[in-house]
Amino acid sequence: MRVSPDLTRIGGETRSSKALFAVPLMLILAVTVIDLNSPPTVHLGPFLIAAPAITASFAGAGGTAAIGALAVGAQIIIGVFQGGLMTANHQAQFVALIVISGLVTSFRYVADRHRRRLRQVRSVAVAAQEVLLRPLPERIGELRIASLYLAADEEAQIGGDLYAAVRTQGATRLVIGDVRGKGLAAIGDAAVLIGAFRGSAYRNLSLPGIAAHMGNAMCWNWRHGGGEARHFLESFVTAVVLDVYDDGPVAGMVNCGHPPPLLLHKGEIASLEVDEPAVPLGLEEPRERDYQVETFRFEYGDLLVLHTDGVVEARDDGGAFYPLLERLAVWKGGGPQSLVDYLHADLLRHTGGVVNDDAAIVVIARRA
Repeated sequence: MRVSPDLTRIGGETRSSKALFAVPLMLILAVTVIDLNSPPTVHLGPFLIAAPAITASFAGAGGTAAIGALAVGAQIIIGVFQGGLMTANHQAQFVALIVISGLVTSFRYVADRHRRRLRQVRSVAVAAQEVLLRPLPERIGELRIASLYLAADEEAQIGGDLYAAVRTQGATRLVIGDVRGKGLAAIGDAAVLIGAFRGSAYRNLSLPGIAAHMGNAMCWNWRHGGGEARHFLESFVTAVVLDVYDDGPVAGMVNCGHPPPLLLHKGEIASLEVDEPAVPLGLEEPRERDYQVETFRFEYGDLLVLHTDGVVEARDDGGAFYPLLERLAVWKGGGPQSLVDYLHADLLRHTGGVVNDDAAIVVIARRA
């Protein structure tokens, strides 16, 4: 794994920060010229301390040390031409400049080292999160897919929402879900559910079978996964599992307490409600017969929008929820990626750039 270089390391300043070096350099030059042309009773040398202090705000330890050395050199020149270096005043200024330059450089070095470590930790975290929530392929089976994930935790790439897609016999199977809660516990639960979903793909389970398998995996994890066991009412996952069949314009769905998908068909939007919704995963140890498959038409040219409740529950400054149906109704049209890009920009505009809960969107269409 390649870690991004730290742009604040010695010799690693960005192009914009290099241009900023003109500020402390001009300060040193101005103080030196003015002091040399002023009466001996006027001492501008103390202003040189500002040069390394300013440099530390945009450059690394190396650049700060270099500017500090130039400031010390300027102080020596001023001392030579303004009464000699051995005067008490110039000696005090000289020592103070060395000490402060050294302190500023040391503080900058410590900050740079901390930043490098933080970037390494973040790069490892991002890699681990991408392993857990793999990006959905743009094309799989007979489908085109686009997806979006917005994590409520600004330091994370994922949270308790999840999605995945696999190939099964004669169909493409997808899942989208939402783990109750946030933080590391929610991420761990999402990992268990995605692992159960992917790990069972080779078994060609039916839709009720995969729903029961995931539900039992969650129950087993919460009871035997180590640590303090959580009460079943405190932990559950809402999810939709879909099979989009290759041999006809039909899809099957099992909905376990999740917001219904939205079908865009010839300019009209339909909410795919189910006649017999199942309880969320993890509330009980389910059996295959506890789930009923609902079928619906999914034709060429249609778009199917899967989402978590973090999308429709996103609020603006006035507390109003995001009007997903209204926003879909005014969309100009296009493919899955175009719709995801539109919803991404529109959702962030509605919330002021920050979501208060994890939000996921998956848009699929049949390949022409």
